Amino acid sequence: MISKKLHINKEKIIKTFHNTSDLIVYELETENNIKAMICYIEGFIDKNILDRDIVKPIILNLNTSKDLEKILYVSSMKKEIDLEEIANKLNYGSIALFIDGINYSYTINLNKWDKRNIEEPEAEAVVRGPKEGFIEDILVNKVMLRRRIRNSNLVFEDKTLGKQTKTQISIAYINGIVNEDVLNEVKSRIGKIDIDGVLESGYIQQLIENNPTSFISTISDTQKPDVVAGKLLEGRVAIFCDGTPHVLTIPKFFVENLQTSEDYYTRPYFATFLRGLRVFSLFLSIVLPGLYVALQTFHQEMIPTVLLITMAGAREGVPFPAIVEAFLMTLMLELIKESGIRLPRAVGSAVSIVGALVLGQAAVEAGIVSAPMVIVVAATAIAEFAVPSLTEAVVIYRFILILLGGFMGLYAMICGLVIIIVQIISLDSFGIPYGFPLAPVNKQGLKDSIIRFPLWTFIFRPDTLEKRNRVRQKNIGKK
Repeated sequence: MISKKLHINKEKIIKTFHNTSDLIVYELETENNIKAMICYIEGFIDKNILDRDIVKPIILNLNTSKDLEKILYVSSMKKEIDLEEIANKLNYGSIALFIDGINYSYTINLNKWDKRNIEEPEAEAVVRGPKEGFIEDILVNKVMLRRRIRNSNLVFEDKTLGKQTKTQISIAYINGIVNEDVLNEVKSRIGKIDIDGVLESGYIQQLIENNPTSFISTISDTQKPDVVAGKLLEGRVAIFCDGTPHVLTIPKFFVENLQTSEDYYTRPYFATFLRGLRVFSLFLSIVLPGLYVALQTFHQEMIPTVLLITMAGAREGVPFPAIVEAFLMTLMLELIKESGIRLPRAVGSAVSIVGALVLGQAAVEAGIVSAPMVIVVAATAIAEFAVPSLTEAVVIYRFILILLGGFMGLYAMICGLVIIIVQIISLDSFGIPYGFPLAPVNKQGLKDSIIRFPLWTFIFRPDTLEKRNRVRQKNIGKK
């Protein structure tokens, strides 16, 4: 509780923050000999506003301890009597103002800190469409979404997670469109989180998803405001987390990994072609190395004779069997990718190029690996980059199929692919089938799956997402 004596409040606030060096305690005395104290966290507030609009009026115009509200014209000023609540507000960029002789404090929000400029997210670059992406400030991110959905039905529900970090999160949805069952389940799971700290939305993603042991995540994340807006308009829920540009959207479907925001800004025929290309790339990135190993080891009769002779000549002198060769080259590919990502950008690009060209060429000339294997791994890497949201799962599945193809041939690979497909279909995201609209088949959902129908055909929202407010446009027909 707050005391009427200023020196006691000073001791309490310093003790609460354990005498940290960035807690500023500024004591002042007005021209009428009234003592006051201002507390704030260094670097969290706008000092110019503090000096001009808070300190100066108090020193010049404060006549009695209870006249503060008459001389300060700030909209965010609130009375507080709980010391813990005052400490929380200081950590979010407020100042605490104590006046000698009154047993409560005033908190005023003056938060101001350096923020990253709004830029296009590198992982979701587009040719046509908005170029701006979320940043690490949750308030800016909420404003960016509000600019796209200028509607009073857009709702943000703020919560705090992390006993130590006190991380602010916000659940966003459109009232009247959102799937109420999904929304209630999201709130329930978030309410059960009891953890010391939440440093990124990935913490929340892992703590609330349906299948935490699956290779594939059933919660989507994006850095683009237009993507979040589009999904909210379908009846989904978004989760913002302070300190990260990655916003979660729930539920997620598998086909979303094959779609981009740009698909909706281009002609439907070209968007369909690109989605088909991504499907082919996904299949290629998972199957190609294992298929090469299986054909080389067990099914040479399936390779055309001329190609088989060429491949046999290229493998002459290679000391490793095909499975070891493929495993080592694929492992080297992941090593080059990881080093290129972790090093500074300029150096990382150079390392990737040197690793891909020099090491590959040297390995072929030294007879350690064959030239066809280098081509297979390079094609696999290119195909993988076409579906970046599935990179984690693709890498694991690729190694599994290499082992199956190397030990038991095509039959084992086919069995492995069937198991992978069945496992994906069996997943659900907050009660919604992950394989939707392909499994189970949904007529309305199929219009926006691998094939992208014209926008004028999207009359209804898929009933799996929203059963009450399904109409999203009038049936204007083809013009």
